[in-house]
Amino acid sequence: MGRRTLVVTALAVMALAGCSGTESKSSSGGADVAAPAIAPVPAPAQGNSTPGAKEAAPDQRQNEAQPAGTPSPDRQLVRTADVSLRGEDVEAVLAKVKELAQRESGFVSVENSNSSSGSVTLRVPADRMDALLKGIGEIDGTTLVNRSVKSEDVTEQVVDVESRLATQRASVDRVRALLDRAATTSEITQIEGELTRRQSELESLQRRHDTLKGQVALSTISVTIRKETTAKPAEEDIGFLSALASGWSALVKAFRVIVVVIGAVLPFAAVLGLLGAALWALRKRRRTTKTPAAVPSSE
Repeated sequence: MGRRTLVVTALAVMALAGCSGTESKSSSGGADVAAPAIAPVPAPAQGNSTPGAKEAAPDQRQNEAQPAGTPSPDRQLVRTADVSLRGEDVEAVLAKVKELAQRESGFVSVENSNSSSGSVTLRVPADRMDALLKGIGEIDGTTLVNRSVKSEDVTEQVVDVESRLATQRASVDRVRALLDRAATTSEITQIEGELTRRQSELESLQRRHDTLKGQVALSTISVTIRKETTAKPAEEDIGFLSALASGWSALVKAFRVIVVVIGAVLPFAAVLGLLGAALWALRKRRRTTKTPAAVPSSE
């Protein structure tokens, strides 16, 4: 019973240590930054209290407020670009874009195209992105319509995830060591549950870290190509032949309209004609019935 209580207590202490690890790290970091700011200003030497020395004191305090030898982390940038082109042959331009990407050690992640437009998404090493953008903008037979480049600084996210990864790995190792010392089935079951939970958190952090590193290592370029429209306005001809052709075209159109109207009205006219003929025949028959037969006169 005492051993089980000891194991449960150890798990609780480890959980509290894991939760407070990041808080203690951030508070210690704040103390390191704030300490130089409240450092006492050294008093000037006796006998050297000159105006020049007093003016130099603020610069001296400013230098002391920035600790020397503190390395700044490398900037972790996620770079993306959008490029719009116009060209007469969409397929040829797409092929050239993919060729340039392969030349810069990049690859195609998404591609869509049809007869009038096309789009392609490229992934290229971050240090080759500018060269690829330059090559795309100089493709023969194309016009650069638009180009935009964006950069997102994810340095803090990368540093935070790496710190949490280190803490979580140490936490998993401690739980594994505790599992090796477990003696009863109840202790093993309880520790295995805690180990599974912490390993799941570790895998989630690792996936997040890999995603960030992948976005930093490979930049994304989205290229859109649209077909160039080269339609020329028709030249106006004001001669006799042009007028004759226009009149003939108008006559043909009018004749077509008349034919269409006749074709639309003809079914109705046929039905109305049949009804009229039937009514006329019926009326004639009634008149014949009502007329009395002539009576011969007697002499």
